[in-house]
Amino acid sequence: MTTDYTADEMMSVAAARALGDGMSCFVGIGLPSKAANLARRAHAPDLTLIYESGCLGAKPSRLPLSIGDGELADTSDAVVSVPEIFNYWLQPGRIDVGFLGAAQLDKFGNINTTVIGSDYHDPKVRLPGAGGAPEIAASCREVFVVLRQNPRAFVEKVDFVTSFGHGTGKGDRERLGLPGRGPTLVVTDLGLLRPDSETAELTLTELHPGVELERAVAATGWTLKVADDLKTTPAPTEEELTVLRDLEKASK
Repeated sequence: MTTDYTADEMMSVAAARALGDGMSCFVGIGLPSKAANLARRAHAPDLTLIYESGCLGAKPSRLPLSIGDGELADTSDAVVSVPEIFNYWLQPGRIDVGFLGAAQLDKFGNINTTVIGSDYHDPKVRLPGAGGAPEIAASCREVFVVLRQNPRAFVEKVDFVTSFGHGTGKGDRERLGLPGRGPTLVVTDLGLLRPDSETAELTLTELHPGVELERAVAATGWTLKVADDLKTTPAPTEEELTVLRDLEKASK
């Protein structure tokens, strides 16, 4: 193990570790794509990466710039139509994990990537929008979310629910007929959060090495629940960091 790594590298490594060999993963661009490609190279060679553009089994040699990056199509096992991705693969629950980012996330794992501000028609910031994220959040067997933890991103209530997490608590997904389990893991630059089994409220279960609990609490826009058996995330290994840095270098 090494102490020579950044908070973002710790986050990417922790997110990658959550993906196991043989899984299928619907990948969002940005931090989720970095983690998923790291996982495939580091410990899960049979991880199947699926992108919204129709690429099944993508094996990019560098981080894709967008879902339309030609590198994804060039390295895929198959390229199908977007309707097939959603109607055949995603909606029937054939994909194990949806890996998403967020601009805002609330304590029940609801995601906002649409607008910042209470007025949809006159927001403070208009964000890229939904893309396929609402369907991913609804239909994948489970969802992992990766984002940097700060009060601006971790809010008591999102300004707009782009992608449904656990609504207002346990049971909301079932009442709406959503087939997937929703967010089961949130990976940040400070630690890991998982939904409480009784309430579905996100609870801090692991802190990354060197991160104080007070810092994580201060970086959260709600009163953060902390697991009784709070653990420390294992530090990145030299191998994990080498693979991650090689991947990033290839993308420059």
